[in-house]
Amino acid sequence: MTELLERNATHAITNTDTAQLAAKPRLLDQVRAAIRTRHYSLRTEQTYCYWVRFFIHQQGMRHPKDMGAAEVEAFLSYLAVARQVSASTQNQALAAILFLYKNVLDIELPWLDGITRAKKSSRLPVVLSHPEVADLLRHTSGTTGLIIRLLYGTGMRLMEALRLRVKDIDFDAHIILVRSGKGDKDRVVPLPASLVQPLRDQLADRLRMHHKDQALGMVDVELPYALARKYPNAPREWAWQYVFAAADYSTDPRTGAHRRHHIHEKGIQRAVKQAVQAAGITKPASPHTLRHSFATHLLENGADIRTVQELLGHSDVSTTMIYTHVMGRGACATISPLDRIPA
Repeated sequence: MTELLERNATHAITNTDTAQLAAKPRLLDQVRAAIRTRHYSLRTEQTYCYWVRFFIHQQGMRHPKDMGAAEVEAFLSYLAVARQVSASTQNQALAAILFLYKNVLDIELPWLDGITRAKKSSRLPVVLSHPEVADLLRHTSGTTGLIIRLLYGTGMRLMEALRLRVKDIDFDAHIILVRSGKGDKDRVVPLPASLVQPLRDQLADRLRMHHKDQALGMVDVELPYALARKYPNAPREWAWQYVFAAADYSTDPRTGAHRRHHIHEKGIQRAVKQAVQAAGITKPASPHTLRHSFATHLLENGADIRTVQELLGHSDVSTTMIYTHVMGRGACATISPLDRIPA
C-alpha cells in the first residue's frame, strides 16, 4: 500500500511538473511580454528578439540560463572580430542580452570586462545645402511630398511625423506636439507657415476617410499604453486619428486587430530616394538627412545651439554639437594655406 501511494504521488508530481512546463511560455514570448510591459516600441521588440535568437543559435542552442558572462563575452567578441560589426551594433546586441538576463531570467551578470569592443566610428552626418533641399522638394508631390516637407521644416524623425495625430497640430499657436519621441519624450516643434494650408487640406481629406471608416465600423485606431481601456471611446474619436493614414487596413502584429494604421515608412524612404536621384544629388540622402539639414541650416542662420537641441529632442548638447562640424565653423571656416599663395 505504501509503495502504491508513493508511486501515485510521484506520478501526480510528474504530471504537475509537465503541466507547468507546458504552460510556461517560450523564452522569446517571455522577452516580448517583458518588453511590452515596459512600453518599448515594436521595433525595439523585434531587434531584441533578433539578438536573443542569434545569441542562442551562436552558442549551440543552449538555454541562456545555462550560460553566463563568459558566453556573453564570447558572443560579443565574435560580433566584433568575426562579423566586424560597428560599435553601435555591438552595443545594441549587448543591450538586448542584458535585458534578457536582467528582466526575463532575473539574473545579474557581472561586469563584462573581457569583451573585444568594436572600434567606434566617428561619422559626420550627411547634410544637404539649401539649393539641394529645394531641388529635392521640387521632385515630390502629394501626401508624400507634404511629409517630406514636414521632416525638413520641423526636424522630426520619420516615425514621429508618420505617428502624428490630429490633436497634435495646433494651428492657432503654430506648433506641433511630438508625442513619445525617442526616449519616450514629448517636445514641441514649430509649424512652418508654408505648411499650414497643405496640412488643413490633408486633414479635410483625412476627415472624409474617417467618415467612411465610421460607416464601415472600422474606425478604431491604435492608442498608446492603456489609454484604450481608460478612455473606451477615444479610439473612435477624430482627435486621435493619424494625420497620415494608410490607404488600406492592416493587421496589428501585436494585438491582431484589423484596422487602419499610418502610412508605412518605406513609402517615404522610397520617395526621398527617387527625388534625390531625379534632382541629380550625389549625396547618400535619406529622410533622416532632412533632419540633419534642418539642424545645420538653423545654426547657419544664427539659432542658439540650446534651442536646436530642444527642437531635436537631444538629451545632451554634445549630440547637437556635431552639426557645427558640417557648417562654416571650425575646420570648415579655416582658410587653406594654399589659397594664400598668389596665383
